[in-house]
Amino acid sequence: MSESKDVAGRLLARLDRIPIWTLPKLFAFIIGIGFLFTFYDIFDINVSFIQTCMQLVPGCTPPTSAGYIGLPVLLNLAGYVVGTLVLSPLSDRLGRRDLLLVTMVLTGIGSALTAVVDNYSMFVAARALTGIGIGADLAIVNTYIGEIAPSGGRARYTSMIFIFSAIGAVLGIWLGLWLTTPSTPLPLGLPFAVASPTFEYGWRAMYLIGALLALVGVLLRFQLPESPRWLVSKSRFAEADGVISEMEARAHAISPLPPVPEVIPPPPPAGEAMPFSAIFHNKLYLQRTVLLLVMWFCAYITVYSFAAGFTTLLAATGYPPPEAGLITAMGTFGFVLCAVVAYAYGERMERKNWMPLAAAITLIGGVMIALGGSVFWLAVLGSMVVFFGFNVWVPIAYAWSIENYPTRARTTGFALVDGIGHLGGGVGLIAIAPLIPHLGVLYSMLLIGGFLVIAAIIAQFGINTRDRLLDDISP
Repeated sequence: MSESKDVAGRLLARLDRIPIWTLPKLFAFIIGIGFLFTFYDIFDINVSFIQTCMQLVPGCTPPTSAGYIGLPVLLNLAGYVVGTLVLSPLSDRLGRRDLLLVTMVLTGIGSALTAVVDNYSMFVAARALTGIGIGADLAIVNTYIGEIAPSGGRARYTSMIFIFSAIGAVLGIWLGLWLTTPSTPLPLGLPFAVASPTFEYGWRAMYLIGALLALVGVLLRFQLPESPRWLVSKSRFAEADGVISEMEARAHAISPLPPVPEVIPPPPPAGEAMPFSAIFHNKLYLQRTVLLLVMWFCAYITVYSFAAGFTTLLAATGYPPPEAGLITAMGTFGFVLCAVVAYAYGERMERKNWMPLAAAITLIGGVMIALGGSVFWLAVLGSMVVFFGFNVWVPIAYAWSIENYPTRARTTGFALVDGIGHLGGGVGLIAIAPLIPHLGVLYSMLLIGGFLVIAAIIAQFGINTRDRLLDDISP
């Protein structure tokens, strides 16, 4: 037993001394495909749902579509919870890579079914199925990145992969604008949009594209290695040594590696994945779980109100759908910028300190939209600021959440807080959407952004993790 501990400790020490990202660049793209599909799926409903609602719900109009978007979003996010709580723990038992294949297959099937439904109830059910795969995929991808990335760069490299999320959001919203809104002269819409009485099924094409993206993701993920940190936790030392040796060789080709420490700290206990009950009966991890869960729940009210419902909410306040869609679509460029900023500067501040900054930026953007009124370009600028603000903290909080749990339960813990936290997005839309026509633009923006302020306050009671070893943070 002592000899096994020595081997495990030495392997982890070798892994922890690698200061840079050492997987091939292609692997970063392969991992990023998961984020791209996830955020494509989150955002594709944003602009396209008005057309979906008018196709599937008798009597649905652009202003009344706000009353129907909450249920599919809520059930999609309920699927997230089922997926994370059922599938994510299997990743702690069976490995990260194999479960990443399973989750992507499920999301592809769900997206394909969404494209062929013929009524609102089936649309809601198909969105729930898609959510099962996406929820688990999100947890496992973030865990995988956190275990592969160097200790001084977990937020940085999570943000690097998060750039693919921004690409997915841009793709989802702009395809929705092109395929599901009528051609309208600028700045009131998109002149080359193709929706018309003879082409009313652009939203179906969008979900078929999502299924194709999932298929590409499945085929590429076969090339990923297993997480060496997980292999060590399962005493599969020879396999872990092979992966770590390849990482060391790539790092050494760039610059000499520091020596392995002479004194090797004992590794965390190996064995089966920590069950949910063990997290709840461990005071340290229970406290972290409660804090992170409440934080994510509140924050996701803001995130999903904008990510999934911004176009519908703007339409409910009186914006014509093509103009509301264009304002939303332009906002996605703020999303791209925030991903780049998070990658470049994510390690400069403690994780939890990013949330107050993000909340303040989001509120400023919402006020700009309200003040814009009929001034289209001010509304567009405000939309970009909003998209920057409500997204810039997300990849850093992903890294922070996985840091709060040990390897034997890392995906399980993330599944609990992020998965159940996603319900906040659905509950928020169901509760907030009916109020929008009565509140007006300014109070709607302040209400939606206010939940991110609450989340930021809660986050300040969390632990500091920047530039610390995973096994020191969560033994």
